[in-house]
Amino acid sequence: MVSTPERIASISAFGQARSTVEGTPLSPDEVQKMQAFWRACCYLMVGMIYLKKNPLLREPLKPEQIKSRILGHWGSSSGQAFIWIHLNRVIKKFDLDMIFMSGPGHGAPGVLAPTYLEDTYSEVYPDKSQDVQGLEKFFKQFSFPGGIGSHCTPETPGSIHEGGELGYVLSHATGSILDNPNLICVPVVGDGESETGPLATSWHSNKFINPITDGAILPILHLNGYKINNPTILSRISHEDLRNLFLGYGYEPYFVEGSDPDSMHQAMAATLDHCVQEIKNIQQQARSSGNAELPRWPMIVFRTPKGWSAPSEIDGHKIEGFWRAHQVPMTDVAKNPEHMKILEQWMRSYKPEELFDANGKLLAELRELAPYGARRMSANPNANGGLLCKELNMPNFQEYGIEIDKPGTIEAENTRPLGVFLRDVMRNNMTNFRVFGPDENTSNRLSAIYEVSKKTWMAEFLPEDLDGGELARDGRVMEMLSEHTLEGWMEGYILTGRHVFFSTYEAFAHVIGSMVGQHAKWIEKCNELSWREKIPSLNILITSTVWRQDHNGFTHQDPGFLDVISNKTPDVTRIYLPPDVNCLLSVADHCLRSKNYVNVIVADKQKHLQYMDMDAAIKHCTKGIGIWDWASNDQGVEPDVVLATAGDIPTKEALAANMMLQEAFPDLKIRFINVIDLFKLQPDTEHPHGLSDRDFDTLFTLDKPIIFNFHGYPWLIHRYTYRRTNHENLHVRGYKEKGNINTPLELAIRNNIDRFSIAMDVIDRVEKLKVAGAHAKEKFRNEQIACQNYAYEHGIDRPDIVNWKWSDGEVRS
Repeated sequence: MVSTPERIASISAFGQARSTVEGTPLSPDEVQKMQAFWRACCYLMVGMIYLKKNPLLREPLKPEQIKSRILGHWGSSSGQAFIWIHLNRVIKKFDLDMIFMSGPGHGAPGVLAPTYLEDTYSEVYPDKSQDVQGLEKFFKQFSFPGGIGSHCTPETPGSIHEGGELGYVLSHATGSILDNPNLICVPVVGDGESETGPLATSWHSNKFINPITDGAILPILHLNGYKINNPTILSRISHEDLRNLFLGYGYEPYFVEGSDPDSMHQAMAATLDHCVQEIKNIQQQARSSGNAELPRWPMIVFRTPKGWSAPSEIDGHKIEGFWRAHQVPMTDVAKNPEHMKILEQWMRSYKPEELFDANGKLLAELRELAPYGARRMSANPNANGGLLCKELNMPNFQEYGIEIDKPGTIEAENTRPLGVFLRDVMRNNMTNFRVFGPDENTSNRLSAIYEVSKKTWMAEFLPEDLDGGELARDGRVMEMLSEHTLEGWMEGYILTGRHVFFSTYEAFAHVIGSMVGQHAKWIEKCNELSWREKIPSLNILITSTVWRQDHNGFTHQDPGFLDVISNKTPDVTRIYLPPDVNCLLSVADHCLRSKNYVNVIVADKQKHLQYMDMDAAIKHCTKGIGIWDWASNDQGVEPDVVLATAGDIPTKEALAANMMLQEAFPDLKIRFINVIDLFKLQPDTEHPHGLSDRDFDTLFTLDKPIIFNFHGYPWLIHRYTYRRTNHENLHVRGYKEKGNINTPLELAIRNNIDRFSIAMDVIDRVEKLKVAGAHAKEKFRNEQIACQNYAYEHGIDRPDIVNWKWSDGEVRS
């Protein structure tokens, strides 16, 4: 089974450097100093994993100086530090504006070490000073309670990508350089990470980078051969296949492979010089000619041993260059004298006495290798995007609303006016605002944005594209049929201080659920750091919703993204369900102006009844929840029942039930409540937007039945309200996984959110109607059956259902 020696040699990570670009641009002195800086990084990386005392080994290592729990990941760290050092060199040589993104998950030591050695860490955290005492604290905090994690967490200066979940580094990098023409972002892609779907798709990001208006990415595939205990796919295919893979993606791949430090330094230096010059040539040609064609951007395949510079073997098992170097090569150091001896020998092999002065500070001649000030990747303002953020120049959203004379009497497509509003937001902000969507902006009625800017497209054009294709080299609307890639682009864009708006089909928002969750975690941690400036919010429009997916069927019926968002920290997440155009515009304006939130807006794109004029909509959105007096008849008295709604279709169906009930039972007192800000339902002790118990009780009563018609899965409302006084009388109707190719009303009936089910539910819950309402209940059930039969026979809903309005807009009291 073992491959031939020739095939093994072609994919080996060991030996003298093999590189596409030849040359020895470094002097012997430069090689010696770069190797010394790398040794210092490697020393720190081992130290932060293992030590809590004796940071410079100025006395023999003792068990009590070892951390009790050995946590961290060594495998990719030394390779990343090697890359960082070489990037510092080209930053100084070419005066580059550059940031670094660490994709290989737990490789934070490879970033933390150079960040500390170039002084940034001590500037941000003065107690981690450039001396023995500061270094001891720097070591102890790593993967330690009360300290920092093993990723490049928000606490890491220079980081805007954590890598806690693999797959997003390339899309984050692309987002960071859009509309950022002077920036080069270097995303280091882990070869385990390269096996994820999001990463594989994001290689196509090069087709969306405009060399005139955007910066550049220089992807580096860090091919060290192994995941946690398996080989990686890309490390085990032939050199030819690997090269052809990236040629097919549209890159010009350059290889740097080996383990011999001196030759690897020369090969990496020659390769980076070439790649930087190639980027500059591409940009200069495009910018001087004004002709932005799709270039073949460079990328680097950097093949080094897993756990490069670790002991070759421990206890007879291969370490360097094998999966056993992925995390920590030894976990029992404090209890195993032989392993402690190996650790001390390993650390002393880097010769710290040659690297640090008497106080414990890196020698000045080595510190000179790194840039200073904002040219340091660890201090680049793009990696703290709030520093660069410019407020949006916002048009007046009220001018885009529709006139409402009487509630519930006219229909409009809720998202189409939003598209006009977004068009003008973009017109006013042509360098720091973009709209994103997976091939669905037209479908979602947002096509007015193309009047200002087309879709970004750097690949080939066909003549027919001119007929409605809406493509342009200088487009600013980002569309690709990969929610993962779009989400990554957006996150990179806002993390560097710019603003976004994203729309997607509701059922497929789940595709980015974990990505949004990771972003929420990032913001939550940033809120705890005084030096992290606030960034624009992530704004997501969920449309093409469950209740209007009767044509696409069961696969497109899933409102569960709200449950996903509800699991994240209340300090960061917001959910809005505006029932009409004017509320949607008010909510969108609020979200676009906000910072450090994940805002989720649920609004369908089809025609819906309109309820509030602009003044009423603004007040309702400001409150987030409120009684609709025009749909209630309990003024001055206690209601018999509360009808509550959240979402456009549930609101319409509950209003129709309301009218039916008032016609059947004129004395029945109904209070109608609509919820826009879903988190209003939670107690104020659980969410900043939550209502106090007193306010909740005032709205929902202490003991009256509540029928809540909800857009999503019903148990989410119970989860929000289980501690409320009247929860026992709360009955929620929502989506129950019942669907197919149905008419809109039939879909509602199958899930019991329709007008007939709600009306019958009220009869069942209101004590005085349980017997007296028998005839009305029978009538409602017969009507429900008749509507279902009509749908089965004609394939559409009855005209009286389709054309239902709210009693000519009159208040019924």
